[in-house]
Amino acid sequence: TWPLPEAQLDRFLMRVRVGYPAEGAELDMLSTWHARGSRPPALEPVLGPGELAGLQRAAAGVKVDRSVLAYVVQLVQSTRRHPRVKLGASPRSAQALLAAARARAVLGGESFVTPDDVKATAVPVLNHRLLLHPEAEVEGVSADDVLAETLERVPVPR
Repeated sequence: TWPLPEAQLDRFLMRVRVGYPAEGAELDMLSTWHARGSRPPALEPVLGPGELAGLQRAAAGVKVDRSVLAYVVQLVQSTRRHPRVKLGASPRSAQALLAAARARAVLGGESFVTPDDVKATAVPVLNHRLLLHPEAEVEGVSADDVLAETLERVPVPR
């Protein structure tokens, strides 16, 4: 397989890195799998279609202050000006970041988006949307590093 082009990567809401489990957790997973006779677990739905649609409606109704909208735009535009970034986050990135921040607010029981919602979702929403200069990659700089720096540099609205 080949890496997806930037235009296709931009269509994914998030890239979440899971990593490997700790040794104890991996041992528990293997023990459980072995105890089931190597059969997959029985899965039960967490949400039904109606509940999911209700959460989507709730997220769409979350209030967003203009200062938070401006913060999203400033973060996204800052990635475009970063010296280590060849291709920064697109306007679609801003839409995705706002959608993820709204979802986080709803799941947190809030009726409005805070800058903390934006900050908490920025890395998983934006990390796969940045194309770094080859020199940055050779130096070991990652998109996560660039985003951490950007989040530090862009002023948070009060």
